[in-house]
Amino acid sequence: MKNILILVLFLSLLGCKKEYLPENKIEDDVAFLADDKLEGRQTGTLGEKAAAKYIASRYRDLGLEAKGTHLYFQEFTFKPKTNPHQKVNYTVKEGDSTITGTNVVGFINNNAENTIVIGAHYDHLGYGAEGSLHRGEIEIHNGADDNASGVAVMLNLASKLKSKNIRNNYLFIAFSGEEMGLLGSNYFVKNPTIEAEKVNYMINMDMVGRLKSDSTLAVYGVGTSPILKQTLKAHNNSFKLIQKESGIGPSDHTSFYNADIPVLHFFTGQHEDYHKPGDDVEKLNFTGMQTISNYIFEVVSDLDDNGTLPFRKTKNESDETPRFKVGLGVIPDYLYEGKGMRIDGISEDKPAQKAGLQKGDVVIKLGDSLVVDMMSYIKVLATFEKGNSTNVVVSRNGESVEATIKF
Repeated sequence: MKNILILVLFLSLLGCKKEYLPENKIEDDVAFLADDKLEGRQTGTLGEKAAAKYIASRYRDLGLEAKGTHLYFQEFTFKPKTNPHQKVNYTVKEGDSTITGTNVVGFINNNAENTIVIGAHYDHLGYGAEGSLHRGEIEIHNGADDNASGVAVMLNLASKLKSKNIRNNYLFIAFSGEEMGLLGSNYFVKNPTIEAEKVNYMINMDMVGRLKSDSTLAVYGVGTSPILKQTLKAHNNSFKLIQKESGIGPSDHTSFYNADIPVLHFFTGQHEDYHKPGDDVEKLNFTGMQTISNYIFEVVSDLDDNGTLPFRKTKNESDETPRFKVGLGVIPDYLYEGKGMRIDGISEDKPAQKAGLQKGDVVIKLGDSLVVDMMSYIKVLATFEKGNSTNVVVSRNGESVEATIKF
């Protein structure tokens, strides 16, 4: 009798299908990608190639099919503008100055009609490539937020989407060359490894690692398909959500928007470590990253029932941005919704610092013009030239402070 009971128990266990549990390796993934050993993952360097191999191994562990041109890898070549004083170990073709970037591409094949592209760039600025805001001794720019954070959330989403929402396929792309001008995403759009007309929409995560205490999350591209706004709103229980219509911006979703594909770009905001050596792992909000991943998963799950999303052109907000010859030397808080322009960081030895402005100050008047938002700030700034002086009024802890700015 005892042996019969054991046999029955054994057979019942065999009959139980093991439930797949999504992994949570966000912190581990960021720790690897933003380690000093990868030397800032500049496009075409040995450090970036080590990062590419790591991402490919993570795809393999997650059970994603290889969908590059060679296994998980899609290589592309270009001749960059480089800083001759920069410490860089490029992998270049012998006798040629051509550099090789590498997209890393994995696929969940649900045998569906359409495919959703989920992407994040994994390259960064090495020891301080063009675009670095660091002044001083050469240091590694690890790019924990920009954009190891996006890659880690992308991998987390891959684990969540296995055997889920099977009315679409899912293509995961870690893009190279974003910092040099959206090179990897541009190359993929022009040389897709799946049928381009079958791409339903694209989700991009770029700098999603520093969710602030007020839980502000920006989502760009909400105007690129009619259903996106209401879907984002329906599943938002955690964020102070800022929705931007335009499908064009300084990240990889732009390449897909330009190919008439609906896009969403998730972003937790600028900070004073942006493009500096201080963008390190210990400053990330890992709980916030997991919450963002859960939110994107809910949005994707909802959209799974909506078939092919129609594409809609959006107004390019950058077309209305005037050109200017001077700057305050500040990092604006692009997610600030109050009146004025809030300063999120101050650059050393620039007009704002010399005038005594501080992080957290809100510029409410520049010269004779009121500053009510980011666009009005940019427009008034465009009226000044180098050598001009003017008054600036900021709100600091509820009080007005006046200073003199010399450009």
